[in-house]
Amino acid sequence: MAIRISGLNSGLDTDSIVHELVSAYSQKTEKYKKAQTKLGWKQEIWKDLNKKVNTFYKSLDSMRFSSSYNTKKTTVSDTVKATVSAGNNAVEGTQKLHVLSTAQAGYLTGGKISLIGGATSSTKLSELGFSGDSAKINFTTKDADGNDVVKEINLTADSSINDVVSQLKDAGLNANFDEGNGRLFLSAKETGVNSDFTLSASNDANGKQVLGLLGLDTEDSTYGEKATKIEGSDATIVLNGVVYTKSSNSFSINGMNITVNGVTDDINDFLGADGSLDSSKLATMKGDTAITITTAADTQGIYDKIKEFLTNYNSIINEMTKLYNAASAGSYEPLTDDEKDEMSDTEIEKWETKIKDSLLRRDTSLNTIMSAMTSAMSKSISIGGKDYALSSFGIKTLGVFNSADNEQNAYHIDGDEDDENTSGNTDKLMAAITNDPDTVVSFMTQLSNNLYKAI
Repeated sequence: MAIRISGLNSGLDTDSIVHELVSAYSQKTEKYKKAQTKLGWKQEIWKDLNKKVNTFYKSLDSMRFSSSYNTKKTTVSDTVKATVSAGNNAVEGTQKLHVLSTAQAGYLTGGKISLIGGATSSTKLSELGFSGDSAKINFTTKDADGNDVVKEINLTADSSINDVVSQLKDAGLNANFDEGNGRLFLSAKETGVNSDFTLSASNDANGKQVLGLLGLDTEDSTYGEKATKIEGSDATIVLNGVVYTKSSNSFSINGMNITVNGVTDDINDFLGADGSLDSSKLATMKGDTAITITTAADTQGIYDKIKEFLTNYNSIINEMTKLYNAASAGSYEPLTDDEKDEMSDTEIEKWETKIKDSLLRRDTSLNTIMSAMTSAMSKSISIGGKDYALSSFGIKTLGVFNSADNEQNAYHIDGDEDDENTSGNTDKLMAAITNDPDTVVSFMTQLSNNLYKAI
């Protein structure tokens, strides 16, 4: 029979052996947990940094194109009658604008519907005094080619005012019945002559009576109060002696977007016998009635765009530089639960911050993106056979010895009144924009493209 010898009888201290084994295992486990904690913190730091880099990267996308720099601005002598914005291809100089008419949607205000106690949306035609069984109204408008398009509104004695409104809407009008005023209000959905409309009685014998009872007859008051109609019209302008007509009040001409809101001259003064504009009369237009449009380079707009770009670049490159140059955390390691129990919340926060701040110290991935960005910013760019760099426009870094901690990669604009480091220097950037905006914009678009690709 085998005899089992206990650790005690064998002379071995099994409790100590087990304790040491468990202790070694616990230390190993604790080590991995701390490493895992640090990795989690590092991932969070990268996640936050990646968001910022991505936001900056997306902002560069539009800056690669000259249209983002608002290179032209326009002033208008009478902003009540016209507003103008200029695109980058607008011609610089002064132009004269006359507004002969503005675009108007056809509008009909119905006569007040006569009914004791007042009409409501549910009032039927029979209650208004309609004597027939049914009637038709013609709704006429025009197609894109100016041809008449006729739709029929079919009504019966039981049709309500609300039914009339619904059919007019279906036909293509804006329609509403105001019970407080007892009137129908109709308007075309678009401005312009071709969008105008008319309402008329069809050959049906009762059509005329319905129109009148609903207050929609603009010519005859036999059956009720007449309606008032404003005709739809096109906008007509004369820019530098040339006539432009449009169904809306917005014109796009030679890089300018012009919106007219009021007339400068009476169009009737320039109409010929046939009702059209007479070129010989237009030639007599007085200059003092014209609106003056002045287009020039928007130097401040370009300057502000470049300054915004540099501000965003500096913000992210400074953060990267600070993370890369962070002090070592030395022997600091994430705290165990037992260690945290012996410390205050403030002490714990300081301890962990010390570690977190050091996690991207000398990080190779961080160094790669930083190098790519700083390299793209420092490259020279050839324009018209001449090489330019940021320094050509008074934009440069302060260097390691003159800059604040971890800001040696940040760029400053000479003469920038908001920058205490360079506000006293000559403003070469604004001077360059004023003298040759196209070169400055060309340089910035290429620089942005290089940085965009590098990131």
